[in-house]
Parts: sequence; C-alpha cells; structure tokens
Amino acid sequence: MLFAALVLVALASAVLTMQFAIHGAEVHVPNLRGMTIAEAHSQTAGLRLNLEVDNHYYSSEVAAGHILTQSPAPNSVVRRDWHVRVADSLGPQKVEVPNTVGLQERVAGLNLRHSSLEEGTPSQLPWSASDPGTVLAQDPQAKAQGIEKPSVNLLVAAPDDAHADGFVMPDLSGLPILTAQALLTHVGIKFDAPKFQDVPIPSVSGTVVPLPASPTAAPPVPAPIHPSAPPGAVIAQSPPAGFKVDVGSTVSLTVAK
Repeated sequence: MLFAALVLVALASAVLTMQFAIHGAEVHVPNLRGMTIAEAHSQTAGLRLNLEVDNHYYSSEVAAGHILTQSPAPNSVVRRDWHVRVADSLGPQKVEVPNTVGLQERVAGLNLRHSSLEEGTPSQLPWSASDPGTVLAQDPQAKAQGIEKPSVNLLVAAPDDAHADGFVMPDLSGLPILTAQALLTHVGIKFDAPKFQDVPIPSVSGTVVPLPASPTAAPPVPAPIHPSAPPGAVIAQSPPAGFKVDVGSTVSLTVAK
C-alpha cells in the first residue's frame, strides 16, 4: 500500500511538472496590426516568437511599412518559437501598371520590375498565332487602379503541343458568340449556354424635317438608328477580361439579342 501511494504521488508530481512546463512555454500572440515592422520585431522577440513578413499589399488606409494582417490572430495561444506571419502595407498604389501584351516574357518582366512591380506565376497557353514566350494577356490589365498586390500575372504563348496550366480571360466583348466560343474551345475552357439580353438603342441626333403646312401630309422621316451592339455579339463575360481561369473552369457569356 505504501509503495502504491508513493507511485501515485510521483505520477501526480510528474503530471503537474509537465503542465507547468507546457503552460510556461505558451504565450499570447500580441496585436501587431498598425505597428511598424521594427516595432513588431521588438514585440515578438520579447516573447520568443519568430516574425516573418511574407506578403505586401497596397492600402490607402494603412501607412507604408505598417502591418496590415497577421497570422495567428491576436490573443491566440501558441508555443514559444512559433512563427508569426504578417503582411505589411505599401501605402496607396502610385505605380502605373505597364502594358506587357505582345512583349516577350523576359522583356515584360524587365518592364514590370522597372515599374516596381513583380511578375507573378506565368500561365501557358498553346497558341500557334504568336511566337512562344509572347505575352498574350495580363492580370491586372494595363493602367489598372486599385490593385491589391504589386504583382502582375502573365499569360504566355506556348507551342501547340504544350500543356496549358492556366488561362487569363481575354476580352471577348464585341466578338460574335460563335467566334468567342471557338476561342474558348481551342484552349479547353468550358462555357455555359449564353445568356441573351436586350440591348438598349441609343438615341441618334439628326436633322428633323419640319411638317408641311397640310395637316394630312406624311410625318417627318426619322433619322436612322443604330444598335449599340450587333445581335449575336458578346456584351458581357464572367470572369472579366484579365482574370485568371483554371483549366476546367466554366465561363459565362452574355450576348446581345
């Protein structure tokens, strides 16, 4: 009995010791949002946490060099030496996104870096109409405003026998629906049945022929009118032009009646 009691006491002591050791190694993650990177480093170092800046975003609300987001969230309980990842602000977007369409990928990358932008992961599209390596589309588009990240994804032409790993949505507006569908089919992009929509007819200014004096005379001839889009033409698309579409995704097109 005495031996059993001693064993129980020893086990209880070991459990308590382990609990103290575990809880002693735990810390609450501080709220780093709004701090500068230097301030955040100071905070996390004092708690034996590892700070990593793994992303950068434009923001009109948070000053450049200050933290926008963090993971884990503030007040999360973690072990010491845990990695806390943050994204810092680049301030408002001041750079202009250059037009890289038609350039070779290497030249496009140089132009992006010259504009303080990064080249995202390029996607390839088998396209015999352009030389391999030619940029076919980009996301975000040239001169885009309000972009989130300082990077531009490029769609690059590849030989016809290459495997397409992605697609940047081209601008299909104005194309006949059959042409747009043929283009999507060529690259293996699926599409829903098109949605048809009435297109408003804008008023066209012209010279009004005055009425003759006789009340029984014919009314004035109206000026010719032209629809804003020909019937059968694409007037809207989802996703919009410039957005990346994975192979196998479905595209929606709206067509003028």
